[in-house]
Amino acid sequence: MEKDLKITLVIPTFNEMVGMKTIMKRVDSSLFHQIIVVDGGSTDGTLEYAQEKGYQIHKQIRRGIRLGYVENYENITGDYIITFSPDGNSIPEYLPHLIEELKKGYDMVIVSRYMGYAKSHDDTFISMIGNWFFTKLINCLFGFHYTDTLVIFRGYKKNIPEKLKLTKIRSDFYEKYIGRYISWEPTLTMRCAKYRMKITEIPGDEPKRIEDENNSSLSNILLPSTRINHFRAGFACLYAVFEEFYKKKEKY
Repeated sequence: MEKDLKITLVIPTFNEMVGMKTIMKRVDSSLFHQIIVVDGGSTDGTLEYAQEKGYQIHKQIRRGIRLGYVENYENITGDYIITFSPDGNSIPEYLPHLIEELKKGYDMVIVSRYMGYAKSHDDTFISMIGNWFFTKLINCLFGFHYTDTLVIFRGYKKNIPEKLKLTKIRSDFYEKYIGRYISWEPTLTMRCAKYRMKITEIPGDEPKRIEDENNSSLSNILLPSTRINHFRAGFACLYAVFEEFYKKKEKY
């Protein structure tokens, strides 16, 4: 078991001032070697709040969470990465448990919204079906037994994204029509299974986004009111799954 881990907490943001003020005060900063806010162009005070708290900031050049991760990768100095959503979907009190599991030497640990007692309170019927479908599809095609394949809240060894070639920017066409609509979690999930890495999951509820707690509009009932274009993201994820399935296995 690894005792002292240098962990970098990566927090993607885009106008998350309300969530940051509510959630980040519950994060124990002493657990982390480095905290980086990867910002996609906030104008609501998110960056000023992050600066006030002393967090390292990376301002994205290109759009999309995945490209934010790619651009920021070289800034990471920890041995492990934890990606965490500050909008209320990720519960800070699960961080110590996640870190304890990483100490056991896993390549990746996922905080699953659908394992055991855990539940996503942010799911709508459509997003629940989408998450269920992609988890079943990925398990079937890549021979694993995940309960949650898409969630952002997870930790993994810092060298894994580079080793699995997730840190490269692809063609302009791909980035415009596919890459900007999908984060790297689905591909990370598939490749960790494909190359039989050491993976585990822990259960963890997903609350609603803080700004949606009192939102009962019809659109929010059908789909969570995130800034994600769910249908384009779904198509991009489907493309990524079959591209990965038909891609020849490389020797890493």
